[in-house]
Amino acid sequence: MAEPKQVVIVGGTQGLGFEIARHYAAKGAEVVITGRDLAKAQAAAGEVGGRTSAVAFDLSKPETIAASLSAIASLDGLVMGAILRDENTARNFDIGRATNLVMLKLVGYLETIHTLVPRFPERGGAIVLFGGTAFHRPYPGSTTVSTVNGGISGMMHSLATEIAPVRVNAIHPGVVNDSPYWREKTEALERLRTRTPGGRPLHMTDIIGAVAFLLENEGINGHDLVVDNGRMVM
Repeated sequence: MAEPKQVVIVGGTQGLGFEIARHYAAKGAEVVITGRDLAKAQAAAGEVGGRTSAVAFDLSKPETIAASLSAIASLDGLVMGAILRDENTARNFDIGRATNLVMLKLVGYLETIHTLVPRFPERGGAIVLFGGTAFHRPYPGSTTVSTVNGGISGMMHSLATEIAPVRVNAIHPGVVNDSPYWREKTEALERLRTRTPGGRPLHMTDIIGAVAFLLENEGINGHDLVVDNGRMVM
């Protein structure tokens, strides 16, 4: 197991990305968190503490990414954790929202990786891409989210072969009950709990541990890790 010493967390100003940043900052790593708004990203970096700094760019505007990342000279861990919630269906299809999601999670993710790959060490390092279980378990309104999360899986498999020895894995979390989006939705969480073999929805600590596993275990590469406490089998 090799803990990363220089970690970039794209989408690290809140939620899971923020908690992953805190995890590695507490271990003494040099952490860079990114968000769309520089002031918000700098405030989050100050709250994380340690050797944490901030960069601002918009993944849905990929032509701006390279310049925004120019100050990052090296890294050995990259977490692509930025997400966008989109409700879209084939019958009521919003092209603008769909295009924004595709640009952010597919084109923006790839442009970020394209920019940073040359700055990984010769021995490798690791990348974790955030997908989601909507790929495997669609829900009403998840048409674009399910499609893009499937694209994350395809991206991961392609990159794991193309940019080796950098390892590339993807994590697909289920509903995380203490995340900012879900923590107040108590009725929905209770329904999920009764349909989850593990007896409870996920906690953010479950996802942080899974991300650390994918970043640090040098035997794991090209893997889609579903973290849902057994929900997928129900």
